Amino acid sequence: MARVLSGIQPTGDLHLGNYVGAIRRWAVEQQPEHFYCVVDLHALTVDYDPAELRLATRELATWLMAAGLDPTTVTLFVQSQVREHSELAWILQCVATYGELHRMVQFKEKGQGRQSVPAALLTYPVLQAADILLYHADEVPIGADQRQHLELARTVAARFNQRFGEVMTEPTPTFPEVGARVMDLQQPERKMSKSLPAAGGLFLGEDENATAKKVQRAVTDSGTEVRRGDDKPGVTNLLELLSAVTGSDIADLEQRYAGAGYGAVKRDVAEAVNAFLRPVRERHAELAADPGAVEAALRDGAERAREVAAATMERVRDAVGLLP
Repeated sequence: MARVLSGIQPTGDLHLGNYVGAIRRWAVEQQPEHFYCVVDLHALTVDYDPAELRLATRELATWLMAAGLDPTTVTLFVQSQVREHSELAWILQCVATYGELHRMVQFKEKGQGRQSVPAALLTYPVLQAADILLYHADEVPIGADQRQHLELARTVAARFNQRFGEVMTEPTPTFPEVGARVMDLQQPERKMSKSLPAAGGLFLGEDENATAKKVQRAVTDSGTEVRRGDDKPGVTNLLELLSAVTGSDIADLEQRYAGAGYGAVKRDVAEAVNAFLRPVRERHAELAADPGAVEAALRDGAERAREVAAATMERVRDAVGLLP
């Protein structure tokens, strides 16, 4: 059974795109060799409030469990609760090169226009490599925007092995089949994102009335024809949303709403999205009522993760010449 690792930052609120695009698949495919990490150390690279980060970390874990991740099946844990992540990251910084890190596209994008750029923004991909290599992950599901970082992890692993012996497992990137695109309701040419204004996002943590109002205010166009097309991004987004949460074929939806107008589509999208998210929202409310149980599950996950991480670091420390 392949060991799989995925991480998610506790920054911003989870939205429908996060759930449809990744988290729901994690829940469906979960196996004992799957590791899911709330990467709170990565969140330190942006401006943040310590108290809010602590709450956001627990809240994200609560949502992951509400979405179906079973902490007794998978290893669900918080990155900072396994200290070996930071130790391995430092050792790998001694293997990676400045040139490799400076060429990272995300470093250039996130550092652009900032007067003061944290050093951690440059070394971020090395911590990401440590997250992966610490657990000897065979597969790492990624989006296209993470391809460069995963390639760096492979490069660093190969260089480490060449210099110090076969210790690291070179991870294989996997590119899960993307389902329906979930685009922003106000800017339908852009993917729904935590970083865009809240008016265009459908968030797991909002109530059903808020979801319905956002759908009713979604951008369409000046026409009335309900069809998918490059010239109708707003209507296309509504159809793809409805398809994503109901499983209906787009062509069937176009036929169903022929002559019906945008109001009928928006009404049905709002109802369908709320019905789709209702079980997750209800389960979240149950879990959030007992935060101690969530934290206990995370501690158990960290203990399991630490067993693997400690074994890896014992080999790494010996290989690089550190005293036991």
